[in-house]
Amino acid sequence: MKKLSILLLLMLSSCQALGPNYLRQVFNLPEKFSQPTINETSENTATKAWWKHYQDAKLNELVELSLKNNTDIQLAVARIEEADASMREVGASLFPEVSLSADATRTKVTELGAFPVFIAPIRNNYTFGFNTNYELDFWGKLRRAKEAATANALASRYSKQTVELTLIGLVSSNYLQLRGIEAQIAVTKDNQRSRQESLNLTQRRLDGGIASSLEVSQAEVAVSNLNAQLIELNRLRALSLHQLAVLTGVLDLNLDEVNQADIRALPIPPIPPAGLPSALLENRPDIRQAEQTLIAENAQIGISKAALYPSISLTGSYGGESLELGNLLKSGARIWTLGLGLDLPIFDSGRRKARVDQATARQKQALAQYQTTIQNAFREVNDALVTRRLNVEREQSLAASEASAKKALVVAENRYKAGYSAYLEVLDAQRVHNDAALANVQARQATSLASVELFKALGGDWRENGQFETAPTSTNTAPSNTESVATKAN
Repeated sequence: MKKLSILLLLMLSSCQALGPNYLRQVFNLPEKFSQPTINETSENTATKAWWKHYQDAKLNELVELSLKNNTDIQLAVARIEEADASMREVGASLFPEVSLSADATRTKVTELGAFPVFIAPIRNNYTFGFNTNYELDFWGKLRRAKEAATANALASRYSKQTVELTLIGLVSSNYLQLRGIEAQIAVTKDNQRSRQESLNLTQRRLDGGIASSLEVSQAEVAVSNLNAQLIELNRLRALSLHQLAVLTGVLDLNLDEVNQADIRALPIPPIPPAGLPSALLENRPDIRQAEQTLIAENAQIGISKAALYPSISLTGSYGGESLELGNLLKSGARIWTLGLGLDLPIFDSGRRKARVDQATARQKQALAQYQTTIQNAFREVNDALVTRRLNVEREQSLAASEASAKKALVVAENRYKAGYSAYLEVLDAQRVHNDAALANVQARQATSLASVELFKALGGDWRENGQFETAPTSTNTAPSNTESVATKAN
């Protein structure tokens, strides 16, 4: 018996699992992103909590609330728990199953049968025993199932990271948008006051006979347009606040303290150094999730192939049986069985082979999805880089325009004080300055939102040496191999 057990263990250890072993695909990745990056290495003080780059305590608070209360996060955590439980269930199938059974019966046999009864017509029977069943994993079906379950568990974790990254991005974008809207409201109100003063002055000029009704109508249109702009800005502010309330799970969220905050006071995080594309595969959780899904589908091929071969199981039991309960544990009552079960498919009209083809097709789909995810990631990074860079350039131009408008306003005020011009010239200069300030605020808002999109595209933050801040690398769930995922082994 001992020799048989050792022989079976040796046979199992020498059997290679059916199906292709996973090997990460080699992609022709560019050495750097297509969009140029700014050399800001002196300012690259990175942190995994990338939203803290904006140095806003309220934003930090909102992010923490969202990570704690958001239902999407709770759903992702529940899926992780489900995947972990599934992995434990599959892993348990690699070991023998042992159960305990016991039975007590009282039986009466007929006394009027065709044959005489030589034992008491009423008797008791007691049995107990340990039963075991163990499926021999000759073809690697159980090992492949464990491989697939482990990959699915890892994929669920990366899915949660993706949800977190998306959630933090949404909270940051909505908060920065709210800050931008508040700044636009403040500038628009200043512009509104200037236009109202201009309207009042024009009306007085009309009353004095030195202005036309056309000028008054034009001034009234300008004031009405600004009133409409304020209504729209307040609507957008309410929508951003409602979105933040849902994201943070605080439905009565109140951010009145943001009213006086100017988005231009917030810093803009630096652009990452060049030469990061190769690290993108490890940093973006959606890419890592897609790869684990590919590993799981790759293992399913082996599971379906193993179904083409016989399933062999060892069964056994050990216990006792006696007519008297007191004799149940005596040596004479001992019973045992040892068996070998074989389930060999002979004819199924091609059903099992079709399942192999289905698994292979799903693996091809997962591979294509993995490649698509990588391609989309590079596109998103390049899009975010160019958007941020051009928004910075636009903001610089508009800042210069605002500075020039400010100088013009000072000149107009000095001319008015010296008596060289009418106050209407000052009001015109004030309107030009307010318009330039509004455009500059909008540009800063766009730049801030673009920086959030860049963080999301990169999958997080980067270190000072230009490397990404990545999550801990998971253990390889695939067997050691040198085969490609496209190779159909066995």
